[in-house]
Amino acid sequence: MYAIAKERREVGADIVKVETPKIGKNEVLVNVKAASICGTDVEIWNWNEWAQTRIKKIPLIIGHEFAGEVVEVGEDVAVLEEGDMVSAETHIVDGTCYQCRTDRMHVCQNMEILGVDRNGVFAEYVALPDRNAWKNDPALDPAIASLQEPLGNAVQSALPRNNVEDIVGKNVAVLGCGPIGLMAIAVLKTLGAAKVFATGGGRNKVRMELAKKSGADLILNAREEGEDLVKKIRDATDGNGVDVALEMSGSPVAVRQAFEILTPGGRVSLLGILERPLELDLNDAVIFRAATVFGIHGRRMFETWYQVKGLLSKPEFRSKIASVISHRLPMKDVAEGVELINSKQAGKVLLEPKWE
Repeated sequence: MYAIAKERREVGADIVKVETPKIGKNEVLVNVKAASICGTDVEIWNWNEWAQTRIKKIPLIIGHEFAGEVVEVGEDVAVLEEGDMVSAETHIVDGTCYQCRTDRMHVCQNMEILGVDRNGVFAEYVALPDRNAWKNDPALDPAIASLQEPLGNAVQSALPRNNVEDIVGKNVAVLGCGPIGLMAIAVLKTLGAAKVFATGGGRNKVRMELAKKSGADLILNAREEGEDLVKKIRDATDGNGVDVALEMSGSPVAVRQAFEILTPGGRVSLLGILERPLELDLNDAVIFRAATVFGIHGRRMFETWYQVKGLLSKPEFRSKIASVISHRLPMKDVAEGVELINSKQAGKVLLEPKWE
């Protein structure tokens, strides 16, 4: 089969011909119908400092966001059959560690990640543990179905413990208008947030425009606003600040701003990954502010997936999520997709299974 593989510890990846995966008794073989490029894939492609220290296995088929059709099932698979449309919960867990046995599989101590620790989905076929194959509504567009994994991150950020009560009728800020930030805006508006403030670096004009389509009430260019950003959000909330702040960018400046715009007793969800340690005054940011802080890692297995399913049952919400896709390219043109993201010209880039 064709696949996109990291074969050398340097920038880029190659389109290669490899053996189609053989499945075990608890696995399914899935024909990939749509895949989308994640920031993690871009980091692996760019071979940045994180990728150099994180990627252990080379060669490695990259990619983890996808939708496809089951074409073969292992002998012990009971709940899936050939012809089912599925997406992947990309965190492959052992099921036996302390976290897994206490309802916290999403932070399994021995987790493997699809496309990072084991071969991923930028290929014609992928083998998945049956537990990780989420069965989709057959009527769901594969393009949207391929976005459920990052959409789950957005939902988990918005609802880390089913915190609907701190969203309905409340003011919320989303700091970072990458694809997950854009999806979070759509989630928040669908769940009944009063006002959603979106901030972004401003270099990616496409994403700032997409924030409008996702439903943001006020969009601020963090690069242009500078220190005025905090004041403008506070002024727009009668001086109170926001009830919830979702930090999705990994920018040190944005992390500090998340706490500066937070009303006392509010909540911050931190999803963005920082490149290096951050110095933060916990007294002012958290303790005296009586802030609740959640670190967001993946999706709660499998509670978040049911929440995503419910949201996607709404046509208006599906339309907002579809709008995040700015480009659709053949899988063979993955290099073009990565360049669009690197050059700040894209929202979400979708890859379709065309290899020749």
